[in-house]
Amino acid sequence: ASDCRGGEPLLEALPAEVIVHADKGYDTDRVRQIIENQGAAPNIPPKANRRWKNCFSPFLYRDRNAIERMFGRLKDFRRIATRYDRLAVNFLAAVQIAAFVSYWL
Repeated sequence: ASDCRGGEPLLEALPAEVIVHADKGYDTDRVRQIIENQGAAPNIPPKANRRWKNCFSPFLYRDRNAIERMFGRLKDFRRIATRYDRLAVNFLAAVQIAAFVSYWL
């Protein structure tokens, strides 16, 4: 399954009046429609092959880089990157510990 299909349940839980930043892989009409139906605004760069270029703000998109760096730091921990824990509770605890250690180092 594509990332677009996997991300749809997360998009349905969006709070209203937010801006959703996503990369070009999520530039589909369906994803945009779900975001707009929740009362949020999509800020997704258009794919090169898209005929209609939508509204996009590169200035706001820069904030997305901080999230990408955070996930990169978490993946430095082998336990997180390989999903060593089978139980969701244990995995969440490992992510929280890794985030705490990453924040203070």
